[in-house]
Amino acid sequence: MASSLSPPPPDSIQRNLFLCPLVHIYAIPPLRSLKGYTTTSWTPLTDPTSPSSAPVRTRLRVLETAVSDPGAKKDEGGEEEEKQRISTSVLLEDPATNELFAAAPYTDPAVVEPVLDSARFFALRVVGEGGRKAVLGIGFEERSEAIDFGIALQEVRKVQGMVEGRLDDKQVKGAAGASRTRAEDGARGEWKGEEGQRKTRDFSLKEGEMIKVDVGGLGRRKGGGEKDEAKGTGSEDRALFAIKPPPQAGASGTTIPLIPPPPNAQEVRAEKRRSRQGIVPEKGSAAELGFDDGEFGEFQ
Repeated sequence: MASSLSPPPPDSIQRNLFLCPLVHIYAIPPLRSLKGYTTTSWTPLTDPTSPSSAPVRTRLRVLETAVSDPGAKKDEGGEEEEKQRISTSVLLEDPATNELFAAAPYTDPAVVEPVLDSARFFALRVVGEGGRKAVLGIGFEERSEAIDFGIALQEVRKVQGMVEGRLDDKQVKGAAGASRTRAEDGARGEWKGEEGQRKTRDFSLKEGEMIKVDVGGLGRRKGGGEKDEAKGTGSEDRALFAIKPPPQAGASGTTIPLIPPPPNAQEVRAEKRRSRQGIVPEKGSAAELGFDDGEFGEFQ
């Protein structure tokens, strides 16, 4: 597919905003829904000149071209105000021969549209010879390349002042020169009125004017702060002692039974000797063994 991209003037300045060495090209059927494009019906575009009908793969570049405006005007100091016409194009080129395959002048955000079902594919509206337009699908192999491509186009829209619509001639001409002039004027405190006359802002204080600085926290009364602190301390003390202490032993007339201690080593050895000699220890009562009979009497 040939393109009608004209060569730039010799005094122009060009720079690459984005470069991807390999993208896949797809043929897209006519759009049937206003929601957008989907890749389900896309087919790889083949090269008719190739004997094996190999799919088309190209290199993608986002190229910015800045051309000086010949109609530059002079300001009050006699200096020419530099104005530039900036244009951006998305180029599809043959990676082997560097021959241009297709070009898409990026004058409208609708020139490149992301698809609905993938983050790596875009619909690109290219312009051929005689102003004929066609929509091709481009697919990146890596998601990171697609993200960088979207960021580059976002910067183009930001610099050239694109909104939901095409750029007019004034926006295209003064995209670079006007932004640089506004930045320089803002640094000097200057601006231009509706008539285009350069004016200077006066930020000095007039006689009788005062600057009032309100610093919070310095105008409070000490008494109020002390009351708040005392009130906060009292609430903290009440919160600390809100939990009742555990009941003491014998306070309600009941005693807590104690578990008898485990036998020591001498008692264990004596018990082993008695078991070897066949001596059976005498059975004691429940109280002697450390059990509390309570209200139900001794264990039977």
